[in-house]
Amino acid sequence: MAFGSDAYGALGFEAYALMEFTARVRWYSPLEVLKQATSENARLLALSGQVNPYTKGKLGVIEPGAYADLLLYEGNPLEDIQVIVNHKEKLKFIMKDGIIYKNEL
Repeated sequence: MAFGSDAYGALGFEAYALMEFTARVRWYSPLEVLKQATSENARLLALSGQVNPYTKGKLGVIEPGAYADLLLYEGNPLEDIQVIVNHKEKLKFIMKDGIIYKNEL
């Protein structure tokens, strides 16, 4: 099962994508939902062959040479998925391609 966070259209509809986290915890554990949005999506993208733009490193892992975005939240999303949904309050650190974009730690 993968996660379709880009299936909601133009910018401004991100809140609807975050609602998918809340909806999925009716059927899956928070850990399973987080894996669907991260490592499972990475595995699916790796299967896409020539349309995969990420061929120079691994996806879905945090290790040297891998493609990784790192998000750190205040709270434990494994206990309460709302930690991710309430990103305006809880998202404290954003790193993409080794560049820090937000640091409230």
